[in-house]
Amino acid sequence: MILGRLDSDDAIDDREEKPAEIRTMEDFAAFVGLSRPTVSKFFNDPVSVRAKTRARIEAAVEQSGFRPNLLASNLKRSRTRVLGVIIPNTTDPFYMELTRCIESIAAHAGYFAFVLSSNGQREIETEAIGRLQSLNVAGAIVVPLGADETNAELTRLESRIPLVYVDSRPDHEAPFVGTDNAQSFNLIVEYLSRSGPPPAFLGMPEINRNAAARRRAYAAGMQKVGAEPVLLAVPDEKTWDFERFGHAVMAKTIASGNVPGTVLCANDRLAFGALLAAWEAGLRVGHTGAADIRIAGHDDHPLARYTCPPLTTVAQNYEGIARIAMQKLIALLDDTTPETPQRTLLRGDLILRASA
Repeated sequence: MILGRLDSDDAIDDREEKPAEIRTMEDFAAFVGLSRPTVSKFFNDPVSVRAKTRARIEAAVEQSGFRPNLLASNLKRSRTRVLGVIIPNTTDPFYMELTRCIESIAAHAGYFAFVLSSNGQREIETEAIGRLQSLNVAGAIVVPLGADETNAELTRLESRIPLVYVDSRPDHEAPFVGTDNAQSFNLIVEYLSRSGPPPAFLGMPEINRNAAARRRAYAAGMQKVGAEPVLLAVPDEKTWDFERFGHAVMAKTIASGNVPGTVLCANDRLAFGALLAAWEAGLRVGHTGAADIRIAGHDDHPLARYTCPPLTTVAQNYEGIARIAMQKLIALLDDTTPETPQRTLLRGDLILRASA
């Protein structure tokens, strides 16, 4: 039974079955027995309607299976409730966790996060930027590509909507949230140098500005402990296949016969490949006297605790990065001054496990 629209949004309905078809917001409003502005208000921001009304609409959504075309209605507004997110890789657990946190915080604030991947390619990044503009997003959170310069299309997007960068700094002053590489690498270099041979560094491919930033942070950490930086030779290859890259570099280093006592990898995924190369060569990895080599990483990848042996690393604050990035973005959307500085760097925490 379909109820007629009621003037009060607190009226109680007694429908027993859903209508044959609910295609539009008007159809759904008639079904639930509320005004269209009330149900539209709910779909834009659920907490903006009374709890009793919200429960009623949620029950009607469950019964009817109705899902509004938020993107279509979004295009009609001058101020939307959709936020864009561009990440370089949807399969990397770091970005998956970062995205999960952003989506959760955005939903709580009454926004919908629309996530796109650049797939590590500048051309796809440019396409993703254009797509966000076509969707009329209110603002965006972006992990930029490029080791040298930021995509010019991103810079242009900044002039049109509020934009916050995360993880990899842009080449100009802009709102940014990431890990304090100087602090985190100093932390693990100091530990490794104090507990055994100072580490050689297995760097990451030059796919973004983090590659050089982490290399510099390692060198600065080594200088602080009075040791000479040692950089393992890496190929000039721009790839997001970090495991394969780390494996190849480590295997070549082992084959040369000049195996360092400790290897610090720029990220955990490189370390996964390095661990495999050490195992294939019959090297024992660990921090005990019976071990041949120590291997450590950075980021505290979700799988780092399950490697063999479990990986010593530095944990990034995923939730903190997402939360502060959203705080900055919402402050910009509300045209208020963010409580955090333009550039916010979060501390890393040393995670000691059996590999080093």
